[in-house]
Amino acid sequence: MGPLFFIMRYEWVNLSDDLLLRQCEVDTYRASGPGGQKRNKTSSAVRIRHLASQLLVIAEESRSQHENKAKALKRLRKAFYLKLREPLEVGTDDGWLANHREILPALDTQGRFSVGVKNPAFLPAIGALLDMLELCQARVSDVSKALGASTASVVGFMKQDDKVWETLNQIRQKYGQHLMY
Repeated sequence: MGPLFFIMRYEWVNLSDDLLLRQCEVDTYRASGPGGQKRNKTSSAVRIRHLASQLLVIAEESRSQHENKAKALKRLRKAFYLKLREPLEVGTDDGWLANHREILPALDTQGRFSVGVKNPAFLPAIGALLDMLELCQARVSDVSKALGASTASVVGFMKQDDKVWETLNQIRQKYGQHLMY
């Protein structure tokens, strides 16, 4: 996606729930599956489409529409990091870090990633890593070198979350790289 989406990614992820919902089309519907009779009688499932980016997320696990809406908003913010790329220019390694300061809180002084998926620094760092991987045609070793981190550290950091891992492999596939398992 183009430059507009990166500029907006930063703004969109930092909007309040109310402001973000104003940019979205929200549908509720009845979800099928387990949950008893009440689930089949109420429209508790939530589908959110962010109009500007056209990203679509759903949440239907809970019998509560309110809980599902909160989960869908969380998934939308995650989708911004996973799906919207910043167009970068090839430059010095320092230039990458200067343009991706959101990686720094996730790295310790030895160049190891020291945050887990529940840490608020995780997704911004993942978004920046995916941007860098896109620039490097999915060569993890190039990103590792630019960050002063080991390849194992970068891979381990990204492997913490299945959706992140799936996105990494989509980028690798796009550039003809072998999938990582």
